[in-house]
Amino acid sequence: MGKIDLKSELKDLYKPSAKEVVEIDVPAFNFLMVDGEGNPNTSKSYKEAVEALYSVSYTIKFALKREKGLDYVVMPLEGLWWADDLTSFNHGEKESWKWTMMIMQPPEAAKQIVESAIASVQDKKGLPGLQGIRFEKFREGRCAQTLHVGPFSAEGPTIQRVHDYISSRSALRGKHHEIYLSDIRKAAPEKWKTIIRQPME
Repeated sequence: MGKIDLKSELKDLYKPSAKEVVEIDVPAFNFLMVDGEGNPNTSKSYKEAVEALYSVSYTIKFALKREKGLDYVVMPLEGLWWADDLTSFNHGEKESWKWTMMIMQPPEAAKQIVESAIASVQDKKGLPGLQGIRFEKFREGRCAQTLHVGPFSAEGPTIQRVHDYISSRSALRGKHHEIYLSDIRKAAPEKWKTIIRQPME
């Protein structure tokens, strides 16, 4: 069996064009999630959350390959973002931002495998971010999205395009959603690829 890449199988959801905003219907998927708040550039809890998510996701991957012969590409990091005062979110006042960081898991990742993976990572690494990790189903439904190419600091016009698209057809709902397709440790900021997704009524 070859390596499965869910991004390719779900290309309508994970491979949008940067040229246009499109409407999609996002069904329910299983995610590992961690909630937190604060500036993602400086927050210790944000770094710990991301580390825990990746550690458990790769442990699940290796368990499924060993137990079921299933080989797949670990899905990208995703983030839901919001703030009690939406103006602080729009103006980049990141200290008051709230977030849920998450990584989608394949359908074969049953609850028992996930719990075993979390326990294994706890035994081996004792990561503090594991305390807040949870496994749950998440469905967004009707959304609009597009691809942003460039640094996070330049997302404003792309986000506005998505909001304008929604406002001309419906109304915004839910939380601002970003999907990080690039390894920012290796790629130049001007080449970073981020899906900008926003639920709509």
